[in-house]
Amino acid sequence: MSICPRCAAPAALGQEYCLECGLRLAGPGLLATRGSASGWVLRAAATGALALVGAAAAVAASGGSRGDPEMITATGGFATAPASSTLPSPGDTASSAISEWPQGEDGWTVALASLPQSGGRRVAVAQARKARARGLPQVGVLDSSRYASLHPGYWIVFSGIYSSEAEATSAIEAARAFTRTAAVRRIVS
Repeated sequence: MSICPRCAAPAALGQEYCLECGLRLAGPGLLATRGSASGWVLRAAATGALALVGAAAAVAASGGSRGDPEMITATGGFATAPASSTLPSPGDTASSAISEWPQGEDGWTVALASLPQSGGRRVAVAQARKARARGLPQVGVLDSSRYASLHPGYWIVFSGIYSSEAEATSAIEAARAFTRTAAVRRIVS
């Protein structure tokens, strides 16, 4: 038998906790109440020290000998559309004509509208003519079912045929003056 150091209640040998006050008792293989905290504190401190040594070794192994690498930053604005033979010239009588997407070519465009094919192509062409009358360049109508990058079953009213996303993005502001839902789309044959 032993006695609890807090409340002086009797405790059996090997008993871990006092049955009266709940204090953890010292026993064979157990540390005293104050000593139990020191065990995990020592293990945590040793682990932290080991982690610091490992971090210092990793920093030492990875740097210093080659010098600082030069960082290159690209700056610039949106690209402009290149001159194209498919663009109509300003006094051209065909300027009200609806453009065709170049057969077999991939590129970028600004989609002005996506209209279900069940409504007919005539509705899409009328929308394209309105956009052309508002001065948008290279306005045309695509059958989305013919292009892998588009969801099939729609007539896509588009403006512009561009070779890069940046070129198409530079034209989005003018297209959004016509319709707020204008979006840049990749066209893949």
